[in-house]
Amino acid sequence: MLLEREDIDPNTPDTEDGRTPLSLAAQNGHEGPVKVLLERWDINPNTVDTEYGRTPLWWAAKCEHLGVVKMLLEREDINSNTADTKYGRTPLWWAAKCGHGGVVKMLLERGDTSFNTADTKYGRTPIWWAAKCGHGEVVKILLERGDTNPNTPDTKYGRTPLWWAAWCGHEEVVKLLLEREDVHPNQADTQYTRTSLPLAAEYRHEGAVKMLLERQDTNLHTAGTIYGRTPLWLAAVRGYEEIVKALLGREGVNPNTADTKYGRTPLSLAAECGREGVVKMLLGRGDVNPNAVDAKSGRTPLSWAAGSGCAGVVKMLLEREGANPNTPDTEYGRTSLSWAAENGHERVVKILLGREDTIADQASTQCGRTPLSLAAECGHEGVVKMFLEREDVNAGRASTQCGRTPLPWAAEYGHEGIVKMLLRREGVNPNTADTEYGRMPLSWAAENGHTGVVKVLLEREDANPNTASTQDERTALSWAAWRGHEGVVKLLLERGDVRTATPDNKNQTPLSLALSKGHDGVVRILLERDNLDLGTGGLGGRASSLPSGNEGQMIGERLKDLILYHQRGLQRMYGETEAELDRSLKVPIKRGEEMARKLITKIGCNRYVAKDLTALTLYDVAILIGKF
Repeated sequence: MLLEREDIDPNTPDTEDGRTPLSLAAQNGHEGPVKVLLERWDINPNTVDTEYGRTPLWWAAKCEHLGVVKMLLEREDINSNTADTKYGRTPLWWAAKCGHGGVVKMLLERGDTSFNTADTKYGRTPIWWAAKCGHGEVVKILLERGDTNPNTPDTKYGRTPLWWAAWCGHEEVVKLLLEREDVHPNQADTQYTRTSLPLAAEYRHEGAVKMLLERQDTNLHTAGTIYGRTPLWLAAVRGYEEIVKALLGREGVNPNTADTKYGRTPLSLAAECGREGVVKMLLGRGDVNPNAVDAKSGRTPLSWAAGSGCAGVVKMLLEREGANPNTPDTEYGRTSLSWAAENGHERVVKILLGREDTIADQASTQCGRTPLSLAAECGHEGVVKMFLEREDVNAGRASTQCGRTPLPWAAEYGHEGIVKMLLRREGVNPNTADTEYGRMPLSWAAENGHTGVVKVLLEREDANPNTASTQDERTALSWAAWRGHEGVVKLLLERGDVRTATPDNKNQTPLSLALSKGHDGVVRILLERDNLDLGTGGLGGRASSLPSGNEGQMIGERLKDLILYHQRGLQRMYGETEAELDRSLKVPIKRGEEMARKLITKIGCNRYVAKDLTALTLYDVAILIGKF
């Protein structure tokens, strides 16, 4: 009734975003109101809103209101190409992106509809969006127009409709595009210069790969500029056997092309990842080099397979004539057996040791460590056992870099079973020190708190618990006391020949080391020993001397440390600041000097031990006072 009045303007927009009644009716698909509005002689069907410049046809096409689109397109004055002002998107652009085939068809039936118009944001055309989203019906309709450009890339990354269809695996779209002779299958994007074939291969779109391979002009070796990985490389590393088979079936494919980042071939990656089917296909080609080394680390496919524990691949590679299990890599100088031993791959080690030409005791060229040494460090008992059963393996062989045998490696990391196996082997010396720090297996085990290993080593009559390291002159007891390993300290003290006060190169005894770190449990264990060596010169300690003028300061500093570190209650008693402590400890320090003097002059105690004993005694007295 309102529209029957001549004084009613049907083009009046609302004040919010400038939309007319026709715009709102078209968006919501209200065919009746649209029909009535279009019957008005003064209606403007191309009115745009003030927010983004969208027409009624724009809304109807985007929302797939076929009836409304039809009525609007029947108007001769309708503009089917009006784009919004935000990103320059036309009605056809939206219909193609959303897969509205019926709308696309109606729009193209208008002879004046532009079908190659790209948006202004990224330069993406209607067919670009239809291909990316997999709308086969829309792509087909657009391609039926002979003047549709199927190769137009976007302006952001230079990706074409075929590029996206291949990446997303839209086989129907790929097929439709490749049927056009003017479609370029090798057009790369501008970001990584990747083409359609490597994308389809990487994301396992077998159908797309086969269709691309049917085009004789498809480049089989195209690779991106970032890592230079070919379609075969990408499929091989992922184990896509059908795609690898299809690629190898094309004449002219090079199976040895390596990537540009690490210089590794498809066989190298397939071997490392255990892709047995792929490896078998590659080795079936006479032109594949099974001993090709990568450019970065100089490792062969066999080396990679052995390091990853791929026994099946290792077996296949060794069956090839000319396979060399002893080829060292160029980065660490390690063989396939070395990598397998370090990673504990027993099946692979067994296969390699079953070869007569495998050198079981071959050391790496970088640090001179044998496979046995690496297996011992990592705790692989099964692998160690296999090596020790061989007569050609030297269980006492030291590395050239740090001079450590397999035994100290196993002792340091607490591998008790391996330590036992090694000690049963003739020629293994439990007292052999490395050349880097001059430390023995017992020293390493004691420092790291491996009580089981310490016990096994101490059961050997020829094990010397008092041998000090050459670098810092610390014994096994010193290391255990410094780290606070009470169990290890107890085990060592059970040996009657263990010296309890051997000083290191800084004149620190086991007791003073434990005190310096606040290991009260270790301190009490040492003090409870009846025959505690207090560091006298006669018992192996450095010669003692009378307290100097700063002996009181040394005792005071140690006492302060104990108070501040251990007991908040004692801090309230003595104070926390330096000035408060100095005032409170003035008398105890004076008594401490007298106590330390007596320990040194009458007992012959080492001055450093005397200092710590005095401080500890004063500290214990303070605790008792605080309790009552």
